[in-house]
Amino acid sequence: MIGLRGHHGYVLDGLKLLPEIKVTGIGSGCEDDISPLKAKCEALGHNPKTFTDYRQMLDDEKPDIVCVDGPFELHAEMCVEALHRNINVFCEKPISLTITDLERVRKAFNSTSTVHLASMVGLRYAPAFMTAWKEVKNGAVGKVKMITTQKSYKLGKRSEFFKKRSTYGGTIPWVGSHSLDWIYWFSGSKFKSVYASHDSSDNFDLGDLEITSLYQAVMENGVLASGNIDYLRPASAPAHGDDRVRVAGTEGVIEVMGGKVNLMNASGNREIECKPDRQIFADFVHHVQGKSISLVDAEQTFDLTEACLLARESADSGKVMFFKK
Repeated sequence: MIGLRGHHGYVLDGLKLLPEIKVTGIGSGCEDDISPLKAKCEALGHNPKTFTDYRQMLDDEKPDIVCVDGPFELHAEMCVEALHRNINVFCEKPISLTITDLERVRKAFNSTSTVHLASMVGLRYAPAFMTAWKEVKNGAVGKVKMITTQKSYKLGKRSEFFKKRSTYGGTIPWVGSHSLDWIYWFSGSKFKSVYASHDSSDNFDLGDLEITSLYQAVMENGVLASGNIDYLRPASAPAHGDDRVRVAGTEGVIEVMGGKVNLMNASGNREIECKPDRQIFADFVHHVQGKSISLVDAEQTFDLTEACLLARESADSGKVMFFKK
C-alpha cells in the first residue's frame, strides 16, 4: 500500500472479506506519516514492513496488487512503476493530473498482458447507486435520455496540498470524478463533449481550490448530462456529502437522494429497497483471482480520467472540449 491521502479505507474494508490477502509492505512515496496506516493494518492482523522508497518496496515484496493512494500528482508515476513490474493496480482517482501522464499510464498498461487496473470509484458500490443502476440496466426507465447529478461536500479542514492545482488537481477531477463516473456508468456510453465552469473565489483562503463547479456533457449515444459540485454543505449537516443522481428515460425516472432510491414509471411511484451487493476492493481482488468480472476496468478508468481532465480544461479555458473516438 502506497500512501493514505484518499480512499485507502476501501482496501482495509475489503481485507475483512479476504482472509487470503496479506498486506506485506506500506510506504507513502513522500513525507507523509504512514504510522496511522500501519496501525490500521496491524489492527486487522497484518504486519507489513515499512518503506521510505515505494519502488524498493515493489522490488523487495513483489506483490500481486498495489494500492496507490499517495500524492495526487504522483499517481501516474506510481501506476507506471507498478505496471512495468506487472503488478495489478488499485489506484485512487484520478489516476493522473495531466493528459500527458494519463497517456504514460495507458502505454504502460498496454505493454502488459494480464494486469488489472482500476480506479477507486467506490460510490458505484454504495447500495443506493448500485440499486438504481441495476434498475436502469433492467429497463425500469426505458431508454435513458438525460442524467443530472450532484456532489455537495462539507469543506472542513483541508491539507496544504489542496491549496495548489499542481498537487490537488482541481475540484472537478477530485470530487467531480464521482459525478462524471455516474454519468458514464448509467448512460452506458463514452463521452462526446463537455463544457464546464468553476470558481475559487470565497473559498476560505484555500488558494487554488475551486469551491463550486458546473458541467454539461453530451454522450456518444445522445444522452445529455450535467453535474453541479460544491464545497458549500454546512458543517451542521447530518452527513459529509449530499450525493444525488436523477436518470430520466422514455418510460420513467429514477432518483437517488439521501441514500434512498425512488422510481416513477408506468407501475407507479415507489421507493426501491437498497441492498449491499459487492465491496469495491473485494471485487478487484476477485477479478484478479479469476472468480468474477470487476465492475471497473482499465478502459473505464482511462475514459473517466480523460473526462475529468477535459472538463477541468474546459472550465479553465471557457471552451467546449471534444473527445477523440
